[in-house]
Order: sequence, then structure tokens, then C-alpha cells
Amino acid sequence: MKNKSSQIGVGLALGAAVGTAFGVAAGHMSVWLALGIAIGMVIGVSFRRTGTGCAECAQIHRVHELRNPSNKLAAKS
Repeated sequence: MKNKSSQIGVGLALGAAVGTAFGVAAGHMSVWLALGIAIGMVIGVSFRRTGTGCAECAQIHRVHELRNPSNKLAAKS
């Protein structure tokens, strides 16, 4: 997946599908659908990008993280 919005979209779709399935089974559709969407958002945000195979890009990212350690979390997400 290329960008974060498509990752969140996939997470939302998975969460909505699971929430709908549990809602139908339990008989409380609105509660389970809301929980499924919330869980889907978490899943979508937690998808990690794989690192590039380019050694030059990896070096640039390492230098950037060493200069500003506070951006380390932002760079990984």
C-alpha cells in the first residue's frame, strides 16, 4: 500500500466487516459496528510500511533520525 489513507481505508473495511458479522450474530448491530470501525481504525493506523531496498535512502533516513531523535516515531509511521 502506498499511502496512509489507503491503509486506514483497508483497516476500516476490515473493522466494519468484522463488526457487522458480530452485530448480526449478537443482535446488537449498532454497538458492534461502532466497535468494529474503531478497531479497524487502529488496525489501519498500525500497518507499517516496509523499508525501501535502496541503501542511499536508508542512509538519508538514518542521518535524519540522528539529527533529530524526536522525529524517530514520525519517521517510522
